[in-house]
Amino acid sequence: MLKTKRNLDPQVNAGSMADIAFLLLIFFLVTTTIAQDRGLGVLLPPAQEDREPFPLNDRNVCVILVNSRDELLVEGEPMLVKNLRASLKEFIDNQGRDPLLSDSSQEAVVALKTDRGTQYQTYIQVLDEVKAAFHELRAEALGVSLAAYLDFDVKMASPELLQHLEEVKVKYPLRISESSPSSFK
Repeated sequence: MLKTKRNLDPQVNAGSMADIAFLLLIFFLVTTTIAQDRGLGVLLPPAQEDREPFPLNDRNVCVILVNSRDELLVEGEPMLVKNLRASLKEFIDNQGRDPLLSDSSQEAVVALKTDRGTQYQTYIQVLDEVKAAFHELRAEALGVSLAAYLDFDVKMASPELLQHLEEVKVKYPLRISESSPSSFK
C-alpha cells in the first residue's frame, strides 16, 4: 500500500487574466473624459441681411499683417508686438481729434490678417494688444484704471455711470476685422 506522491507544480491559473484586463480597459474607456479644445470665445454681432457696408477711407483702416515668421507689418512698417498697443491707441484716438465729431466713415477699424504659418501664440498676442488698445482708451475716457474697467460690474453701477459707459463705447467702438489666413512671406 504504497501511495504514489503526485508532483504538483505551484502555478497560478492565468486563464482569466485576459478577461480582467479587458474589463478594466472597458471601465477606464467609459469613465474617462477626454478634454476638448474650445477655442476663443468671441461674441459675434447678429446677422443683418439688408445691411449696406458703410464706406471706409483707407486712412481710417489700420492694416496689421503677421507673416509666417511671426513678424508684424503695421501700415506697411515693421513693428514689435510690444509697441503695437501705443501705436493703435494713437490711431484709434484719431490722432487727438474727437471721434464723436466724425461721421461713420471716419471711424477707426483695425484689420488683422495672418499667414497660415503664423504661430497661434503670436496671433493671440496681437489680438490681445489690439483689444487692450481699445480697452485702455475706454478706461482713460471713463477716468479709471484698466484693471477697474475690466473688472467693472454692471449690476453694481449707478445709472449715470452706465450712461457714461455707453457713451464711451460709442466713442470707441471695438471694430476689428479679421481676414482668413493666407500664404504670404
